[in-house]
Amino acid sequence: MTPLAITAYTATTALGHGRQAQAQGLEARRSGLRRNDFGPTPRLDCWIGRVDGVEDVVLPPELAQWDCRNNRLAWLALGQDGVLDAVQAAAGRYGAARVAVVIGTSTSSIGASEEAYTRLEQDAEGERFPDDLARPIVHTPHSLGDFVQHATGLAGPCVTVATACSSSAKVFAQAARLIQAGLVDAALVGGVDTLCGSVLYGFNALQLVSKNPCMPFDAHRDGLSLGEAGGFALIERADQAQAGLQLRGYGESSDAHHMSAPHPEGLGAQLAMADALARAGIEPAQLDYLNLHGTSTPANDTVEAIAVAKLFPDGLHAASTKAWTGHTLGAAGIVESVFALIALDTGYLPGTLNAHTADPACGPQIRFAPERRPVQYAMNNSFGFGGNNCALVFGRA
Repeated sequence: MTPLAITAYTATTALGHGRQAQAQGLEARRSGLRRNDFGPTPRLDCWIGRVDGVEDVVLPPELAQWDCRNNRLAWLALGQDGVLDAVQAAAGRYGAARVAVVIGTSTSSIGASEEAYTRLEQDAEGERFPDDLARPIVHTPHSLGDFVQHATGLAGPCVTVATACSSSAKVFAQAARLIQAGLVDAALVGGVDTLCGSVLYGFNALQLVSKNPCMPFDAHRDGLSLGEAGGFALIERADQAQAGLQLRGYGESSDAHHMSAPHPEGLGAQLAMADALARAGIEPAQLDYLNLHGTSTPANDTVEAIAVAKLFPDGLHAASTKAWTGHTLGAAGIVESVFALIALDTGYLPGTLNAHTADPACGPQIRFAPERRPVQYAMNNSFGFGGNNCALVFGRA
């Protein structure tokens, strides 16, 4: 594919607000996980990656109809690292109608819907939502995308991608196709997911949540830690003389093996990674860093390790960053793409936090210790329920 320039990017996670907070947390090997303090008591016994300050966010009056915890986190994330200014500059260059909004989310604003149902009111016509939550635009998966488009004033195509944990990785592929087709010249891509009861208790019902901080690829891992996050990136047609970060390739697959379990041989994961490398025009040996999906569930990590070992040489530095942020579900793709971009910018390759004893399936590619070295190409893996897989290749011009 023709490379696309990444002219702004940011993430807000349990590590803090903005790119610098992410880079500092990664280098200090300081986890953002905490004991669960979210929601009413009694609370689920687990660890979470909660973003501080979300409850204090006040949306501008003209955006008040979209008010909910998820859109507050989106507004908080949008305000970091000059992203809003970069978006306005892009709209000035191309026209607002030539800049798309492509947003990924798994649960969107379902937390507001949960609250509305717990506070149902009775009138002559039956039960209804309380007045402060009787806002239909909040109770829809497209609430986030609609909010971001109105918050930025962009007027191009507005797309919501909801493919579980691959959602905000697939936004890069969707945006690249829109640009390639000539429908737009640039796209604001990103994703936001926030903690809520459906997430915490839903994953716990699947027996996937650990009572301890997650430890990806460790032989003794017993489940994931859930988190919340928001992140964005601005991608544009690249000037051939333009230096900087680029989206070089994407790969997607859908193995449809099982509703929630990965293919036992990682076939879908291999297809996505190989497709991304081919589209980027590079060989496996040219990849320097791979941010793994690495959720810390027994099945995911074993299968991903097998897939990586089949495709890549021993010298690859592959690691999971979930123990810093928790699994941020629909936001994981953008957050971990930001981590890959930070690696390209700084040359710092994180290890895998909390992991000490390697799973037998791990090849030499899976690294527990950090490393610093020049990085030309970095990949991010994001795999969702139903075998919905996406791999992205980023590079430096």
